[in-house]
Amino acid sequence: MKALVLEGIHEPLKIKEVPKPVLLKAGEALVQIKAAAFNRRDYWISQGKYAGLKFPIILGSDGAGIVAEVFDDADEPWLNKEVVINPGNNWGANPNFQSPDFKILGLPDDGTFAEYVKVNTSNLYAKPSHLNFKQAAAFPLAGLTAYRALFTKAKLTPNDTVLIAGIGGGAALFALQWATHFGAKVFVTSSSDEKIRLALELGAKGGVNYKEHNWEIKLKELAGGVDVIIDSAIGPGFAKHFTYVNAGARIVFFGATAGDMPELNARIIFWKQLQIIGTTMGTSLEFEEMLQFISTHKIVPVIEEVFSFKDANKAISLMDQSNQFGKIVLEF
Repeated sequence: MKALVLEGIHEPLKIKEVPKPVLLKAGEALVQIKAAAFNRRDYWISQGKYAGLKFPIILGSDGAGIVAEVFDDADEPWLNKEVVINPGNNWGANPNFQSPDFKILGLPDDGTFAEYVKVNTSNLYAKPSHLNFKQAAAFPLAGLTAYRALFTKAKLTPNDTVLIAGIGGGAALFALQWATHFGAKVFVTSSSDEKIRLALELGAKGGVNYKEHNWEIKLKELAGGVDVIIDSAIGPGFAKHFTYVNAGARIVFFGATAGDMPELNARIIFWKQLQIIGTTMGTSLEFEEMLQFISTHKIVPVIEEVFSFKDANKAISLMDQSNQFGKIVLEF
């Protein structure tokens, strides 16, 4: 089969002929990939800035396709079904945190940037009927991360005012779509006025450009106070959140692309009864709940651009400057 293989740090993705995965035990299935999507994780692996690197590796955590083979009769109902893949394996028994054995498709195991990928049938879910393969491939990893952040960690209610910091990336956009369809009032920040405009079209009530002077004061005036903050960047600007949070606010983060947390005012944290909460990925139950949420509200993921298999390096290069608004998808 053909696959996109990463052979080392800063190396291009190469189309290579590799052995087709072989099913070895009960509960395994072979999925013929119709579409896959990039995550920031794939970019960081290619740049050598991710734990547990190994080469060669087939990247790709997100994928949608058709079940081509199953190992045993017990999994026969999955055969020829249109599916999406939950990329997280071995979460463990405690829903509050992943086990030491938790791993994500695309590293250490070969991922979805290939004609076929081997997965456990427990990680297969029926593709939402209102989505095509490209759309279905866009949401698994980032969508799940945003879903857990909002509903499990922040315990979002329809009466909450939400701030999504740095709108434009996949998880941030899913957080926007999840929160607005749930009925919450959502505001955004970005360094791009165009991204703010696009976020307003998706249902955000307002936004501010964090390159502007005193942007945090403008946000306070605009939102009137924030109950939930979703942040995937952290960095020096994290302390600005304390300017506009309401008492009892929940600040949830799942990345630190802009750097570590700055020095924080502890008095504000305890006096306002604030919660600063870390999260990543999610459980299989949360994945099922997210799928139901998507189907109920007929949500369609935002896609920046769709690339062919042979143009994968053009696709990953879009992540260099983080200019995209939506997911970057590969179509096979």
